[in-house]
Amino acid sequence: MPAIGLGAYQLAPGKETEHAVICALKAGYRLIDTARYYDNEESVGRALRTSGIPREELYVTTKLWNADHGFEETLRAFDASLKRLGLDYLDLYLIHWPVAEPPWSSWKPVKALFARVGKPNRPVRLESWRAMERLVAEGRCRSIGVSNYAIRHLEELRHASQTVPAVNQVEFTPFLYQQELLSYCRSRGIQLEAYSPLTRGQRLKHPVLAGLAGRYRRTAAQILIRWAIQHDVVPIPKAASPSHVQENNAVFDFEISAADMASLDRLNENLHLCWNPSSVP
Repeated sequence: MPAIGLGAYQLAPGKETEHAVICALKAGYRLIDTARYYDNEESVGRALRTSGIPREELYVTTKLWNADHGFEETLRAFDASLKRLGLDYLDLYLIHWPVAEPPWSSWKPVKALFARVGKPNRPVRLESWRAMERLVAEGRCRSIGVSNYAIRHLEELRHASQTVPAVNQVEFTPFLYQQELLSYCRSRGIQLEAYSPLTRGQRLKHPVLAGLAGRYRRTAAQILIRWAIQHDVVPIPKAASPSHVQENNAVFDFEISAADMASLDRLNENLHLCWNPSSVP
């Protein structure tokens, strides 16, 4: 798995996504992260084909959306994503969110039935995981993982399956320094991957970041990306412009000192700018 990737979240389908992916590939990126929810899988696929880069050099990720949970539903959703991407296999398929109940459970007759007989004991996400295991066994997906999983969700999966998630993709920045989750994933051989590693721009002017950027003669974004990498986390920053794509990748020729890493670690304020799975059963 490459050390950094391009996140396609909020890239508009069509020219914007295609341009960003092609720019990223020209800049040396090989990991491209998309999702059914982003509505740009087709655009990502066109850019991959346009690039001319051999398929075996690419690392492509997409995700199972919340409405597609369930065993058979997951298999169908995977087929649809693969078709939109125009690929023969995926490198990584993720559960996008730890959905507990089937998507049809909100239908009134079903809710009434649940009220009478009780809800199923087994969360539907475990059925989705079972389907994803089949995809790996069939060679259609090289690895599977999860996204937005807290430790309790990972523990549930550990007790229900012998397949360890290859990846847990979560929001991870100095302002949301999930140290306990990072330690847990390291101990279980799960690669932590960071979406929105640039705080969606909301903390780029923080004085500590600004000071370190000046000292290292880098941008605040580069400091944030390098911080993630030095924690052995794979960042997938979203970028649309060629200059930002290249800037985000120019982080392998310097190192943040231990003291400065500690100062960044202390910025934690439990800042969730995206989804917060802490209340998900």
